[in-house]
Amino acid sequence: MDRKSLKNPVFIISTAVILLLVVAGAFMPIRFGEIAGTLFNFTTLNFGWFYLLAVFIITLFLIIIAITKYGSIRLGADSDRPEFPFFTWIGMLFSAGFGAGLVFWGVAEPMSHFFTTPFGTEGQTEEAARIAMGYSFFHWGISQWSVFAIVGLVIGFLQFRRKKPGLVSTALEPVMGSKPVIKHTIDSLAVIATVMGIATSLGLGVLQMNGGLNAVFGIDNAFPIQLAIIGVMFAAYTLSSSTGLHKGIAYLSNLNLGLALVLMVFVFLAGPTVFIMDTFTLAIGDYITNFVQYSLRMEPYTGGEWVLGWTIFYWAWATAWSPFVGAFVARVSRGRTIREFVFGVLVIPPAIACVWIAVFGGTALWYDLNEQAGIAEAVNVDLTSALFQTFDVLPLSTIMSVLAILLIFTFLVTSADSATYILATMTSFGSLNPPTLFKVIWGVLMSAIAAVLLYAGGLSALQTASLISALPFTVLLLLMLWSFTKIIRGESPPIRKSELRRFRRLEREARKQQNK
Repeated sequence: MDRKSLKNPVFIISTAVILLLVVAGAFMPIRFGEIAGTLFNFTTLNFGWFYLLAVFIITLFLIIIAITKYGSIRLGADSDRPEFPFFTWIGMLFSAGFGAGLVFWGVAEPMSHFFTTPFGTEGQTEEAARIAMGYSFFHWGISQWSVFAIVGLVIGFLQFRRKKPGLVSTALEPVMGSKPVIKHTIDSLAVIATVMGIATSLGLGVLQMNGGLNAVFGIDNAFPIQLAIIGVMFAAYTLSSSTGLHKGIAYLSNLNLGLALVLMVFVFLAGPTVFIMDTFTLAIGDYITNFVQYSLRMEPYTGGEWVLGWTIFYWAWATAWSPFVGAFVARVSRGRTIREFVFGVLVIPPAIACVWIAVFGGTALWYDLNEQAGIAEAVNVDLTSALFQTFDVLPLSTIMSVLAILLIFTFLVTSADSATYILATMTSFGSLNPPTLFKVIWGVLMSAIAAVLLYAGGLSALQTASLISALPFTVLLLLMLWSFTKIIRGESPPIRKSELRRFRRLEREARKQQNK
């Protein structure tokens, strides 16, 4: 154990802040919830526009970087090649990025929009179904992943090409400078935002697991049950994280992706297959057509709160996750080119997400539209029941529900496993092999803050936590664009094969002329 790491100001400050929140939430849950609610309202009402503009700008920046000459530069030396096979890489991205969240919202979101539409259209109609799918694709598409990608790109570039610590403060040095006070403040903000974002996802997953246990086994939806789930999950991801990146996390990521594919293929074949394909195609078209409008949509004239509760929550949640997911994505993307990294991260996981939503959300919509299954009404009462209400209208419902509970659990373990690794790295001076003690400490604190948020207010408290913690970090993300622009200017892209062939041809022709 490196004693120097224990004296790291980032570790001391961030653990103290999280511990303080845990104690406050445990002993004053009502007051804790009230203060969080006040901060939530202040943040959404005054800075919702800022989240939307920031994410839109980041998305455009990444696309531009990828298609320029700098896209051929590798995250590492020019001779480096990808460390992980493609399937494992995608599994790691998907599991760490939003696997558990997508399982939660894959049915819950489209059915929520179907019941209460984004534009005031009459609910539970064909038009409401179409809007619900298009908007769900938008929320789980490239915008959310662009936030992860920008952090991963900058950290990966500096870590593997410039051989610098994989810290957010290092990524911002060209803009913010290298004074210890500034660096420690930035890294502490990144750690706190990460913990709150992860706690949101863990809490959502625990709520859904409890909902699944209630649907399948009749176990009550209650805080003691949720606390027990958190305890089992903590033991599992602590054990997994101790085995390292190439064992526990890699194996679980492959298991997650495989199990998710089994469930998705079953629902696709057992459900309304043609309707799912038609819905997917139409929703992709609506997503592309409305991308700019949805990206910048606010409701200043109507005073509505739909965008605040959905789009802005998602972008804030993604921002809070971004230090962790970005750092983890960077860690598993060594050797890939910037172009491969950007398009891989922005296209493949969102594409998988859209297929998932089309299969599960499309099935639920078809049964509500054609069989009056009442899934939307049930989801309106209890979001955690969405997936299991959908399984109830399909064959082998109990088996599928049990597999879904297992999938949620393994996704949560993988996310928490990856998070403990990254948080330990961020608080031990960017070490690629952080101390096991740090992983355990962050595992305890993550579990504790998730439990406190569930105790203090359930779903609303989870959403509030991620939104508040993300605001200062959104400013840092925009500064990161400026920083990376300054960094990349000093790089010379490798010579393309076509240019190399042309150079050799001209060289041969020159030699022929000399021989004559």
